[in-house]
Amino acid sequence: MYLADEAWPDLESYFESESLALVPLGSTEQHGPHLPEATDHLIAEAFAREAADRTGYLCTPTVTIGVSGHHRQFHGTMWVEPPVFREYVASLTRNLTSHGIDRVIYVNAHGGNVPHLREVGARLRQEEVAYAIEWMWNDSIPDLVDDLFEQNGPHGGPKETSMIQYLEPALVHDDRVRDARDGGVPSVDAAETVKHGSRTFYDAADNTENGVLGDQTDASAEKGERLFEAATDQLVQLCEWLDEQPFEDLLPKDHV
Repeated sequence: MYLADEAWPDLESYFESESLALVPLGSTEQHGPHLPEATDHLIAEAFAREAADRTGYLCTPTVTIGVSGHHRQFHGTMWVEPPVFREYVASLTRNLTSHGIDRVIYVNAHGGNVPHLREVGARLRQEEVAYAIEWMWNDSIPDLVDDLFEQNGPHGGPKETSMIQYLEPALVHDDRVRDARDGGVPSVDAAETVKHGSRTFYDAADNTENGVLGDQTDASAEKGERLFEAATDQLVQLCEWLDEQPFEDLLPKDHV
């Protein structure tokens, strides 16, 4: 069920009987010369809506702008400051609890959001307001990602390229895929910005001139479909597991 498509009287029965919601989050940021700036939020929304369709759980509208200041040197990247993002997501989640939701899955597709979603979830749990957890699609299927790609990225690489080739092929500049590979770097290690154990980079532009890493020519829509199906299965299983848990078991343990 997609919340924004429903009239309010038709949502009453869901909130009376269910307590779980999926919240897709991504970013609007550069993904190299070949992918749209919508890459992350398109992927997040596709997973959340598919899982909602398969399970009947509620999917909210997508948070399309995240913590992306580290891509700011590239045209069009949009971002909010981390404290603003955290407060926005926390407020949005509290809004859901006012309708009876007490467990939330942040269906996330942007690495820059991860620590902030974890912090929000921890705070809401400590306050015993809601149990909110972050889910990142590629982290749910690491073995498959490694099997499909010799060098997967991490940013704008073949795994994300494959996903958009599958989900939104018209938005991929296929004629620029080779240029993306040749103008970027294979990996953070290849950028040589880790010095004596210190991550000396802060921005994507410190590592790669065109904003991407990995071998984008290793991507395909067929691989994207395999990734999407495998990760969706993991998300569905997570939904079912979380729904089965008594809420009191999800709260912080008592002091020893």
